[in-house]
Order: sequence, then structure tokens, then C-alpha cells
Amino acid sequence: MSKTCCDDSCCSPSEAAPTAEVVRDQVRAGYGEIARSGSSCCGSEASAGACCGSTAFAPERLAQALGYGQQELGDAEGANLGLSCGNPTAIAALRAGEVVLDLGSGGGMDAFLAGTRVGAGGRVIGVDMTPDMLTRARKNRDAYRKRTGLDNVEFRLGEIEHLPVADASVDVVISNCVINLSPDKPQVWREIARVLKPGGRVAVSDLALLRPLPPEVTGMVEALVGCIAGAVLVDETESMIRTAGLASIVLRRKPEYVRSLESFEDPLYRKIAEHLPAGTSAADFLTSLDVEARKT
Repeated sequence: MSKTCCDDSCCSPSEAAPTAEVVRDQVRAGYGEIARSGSSCCGSEASAGACCGSTAFAPERLAQALGYGQQELGDAEGANLGLSCGNPTAIAALRAGEVVLDLGSGGGMDAFLAGTRVGAGGRVIGVDMTPDMLTRARKNRDAYRKRTGLDNVEFRLGEIEHLPVADASVDVVISNCVINLSPDKPQVWREIARVLKPGGRVAVSDLALLRPLPPEVTGMVEALVGCIAGAVLVDETESMIRTAGLASIVLRRKPEYVRSLESFEDPLYRKIAEHLPAGTSAADFLTSLDVEARKT
């Protein structure tokens, strides 16, 4: 099993590009640590920047900075692990009775928020490849049921490149800071197009590059698990979506997310800054990106 970014040895550039399976093992290990600890990677503040969305400040504070309201945080009590880089349910315009698929559902935060919006007549399916995350999400589901009286959210084990979901069965696909972790992003977008009903839509928050990162950063295991090394250019993201057969594509850059992590001196972003050209910062290279698209 690969290292889980719990010590400085994870921060060194790798000697060769990892295979897709190695990438998945690294990501699964890092997020398994988060699921078991209920906080940042390895459960220590010192490593708080080591996993996607994890920061040096509390998960609730990050969620509020991303636009989650106090009511939403209450509805998703216990499921917020500080892994967000956006708020996909805010842009999804969910309606009662819809079927929603959450890619990389983690502790279930966005799945539960979607569940309250689609109501008893709707359904939410969360997919995650990390068994420990599924265990945590299913425990959180018990609290969600008691709190809302709804039994409309389920969680399935699976990779987002090979979704355990039937063709043309989903109204809306959401995802929060997950697709950048995939070693085969074009396949993810093809899977999204496959499972969407005609007219179905996508509401994704992710990290994307404004320009290529230095190789010293892309070679860090820590930056990979932290969603940064796996990010691709904004234009490349749009090309993958279009090639998958989706249309009505809208991309909104949200640079304030990266700037906020820099201002709070997130540990991972501090380490990345050491490898950037003089006079630049992570916000010159990286942005949070809201993605909307539709299957025609």
C-alpha cells in the first residue's frame, strides 16, 4: 500500500509517473485516513493540507466560505469533513422527485443536502471508492434519516471511471473536488454522459489549472492526494466534457477559494509555494471551477 502523506517523505517528487492503479491506491489511502479520523489527513493539524479540501481551519469555516449556509450545515451534521472546493448543490437547481448521483460522495455531505431538495419522491446515489468513507457515510445516513424523516439516500462502492449505475437513469450528476483525483478524467466524463438521462445535467465543483504547474509540484504525492497535482487546464476540462457528448457547458472560475487557503497559510499551499517561480503564488496557477453542462 502506498504512503498516506503522514510524514515529510510523501512531499518529495516521485521518480516516475505513477500508474493509474498506484494513483488510486494513494488517493484511497489518504481518504481512508480522513474517514477514520473524521478530520484532515492522518488526523493531525500539521498534515491538514495533505488531502483535498482539507485546510488549517475548521471544516465548518471552510464550508461557510464556500457558500454553505448554517441551515445546510445543520442538515448535513457530521458529514462535513472539510473536503469541498465549491458548493455543487447550490448550482444544481435540484427539483423534487429527481434522481441525483454524487461522484466521490465522501462522508455524504452533498448527498444529504441533495436528499432534502429532491424529497421523498426523489433519490440520491453516492459513489465512493474508499470503503472507510462508505462506512462513515452510512453511519451519517442514520442521523440524516432521524433528522429529516427521509430514506432517499444510498451509498455504493465504486470507481467514478466505472460507475455502478444504469444507463440513462440519473437526472443530475454532482461532484465536489473529486474528478481532478481521477487518473482517467476523459473516462469519468464519458461515464457521466452514459448515466445521465436525455436532458440531464451536471453541476460540478472542481480544481483546475490556469497554467501548468512546475514538475516539482506535480510530482508530489501530497499534492496529488490534495487534488492539486491531478488538476488539468480549464480549456482541457471543457474539451473533455464536450468530447464526452455533453453540451451547454458553462465554466465559472472562482479564484477566491485558493486565495483564502493561501491567506490562512494552509500547510500544503505553503509547501507548494516553495516550488513556484519567484513573484507568483498558487492562485496564479490554480482555481476552483464551477462546471455546468447538459446531455442533449
